[in-house]
This record gives sequence, C-alpha cells and structure tokens, in this order.
Amino acid sequence: MAKCNTCGKTTTFGHNRSFSLRATNRKFKANLQKVTVMEKGRMIKKTLCAKCIKTLGKSAA
Repeated sequence: MAKCNTCGKTTTFGHNRSFSLRATNRKFKANLQKVTVMEKGRMIKKTLCAKCIKTLGKSAA
C-alpha cells in the first residue's frame, strides 16, 4: 500500500451510508504523488501527499 514518506498518511477505511442507513465498506485514499525533491544537495524521488508538497513549497519561499 502506498504511503507518504513525510507524514506516513495511507488509505483509511470507512463506510458508505445509503438513505436507508445501510453501511457498505469503502476506502478513503490519500492524494499521493511522486515528486522530485532537493535533499542534502541531491535530487531524490519521494512519494508525498498533497499537504506535504504544499508545506515544502511554503518553506522554500
């Protein structure tokens, strides 16, 4: 299963709820993307969630 390299966010599980309140299983997938990041003077490919990518952008500016 895919996982964010920074925060460890993965797929979580829950239920769909119909109008009759019948519960069926579903997945909540994290918005994971493969990104090339500069780390210790080297370009490294990492799998990050959108929130971590946004945070990296703020710290670079």
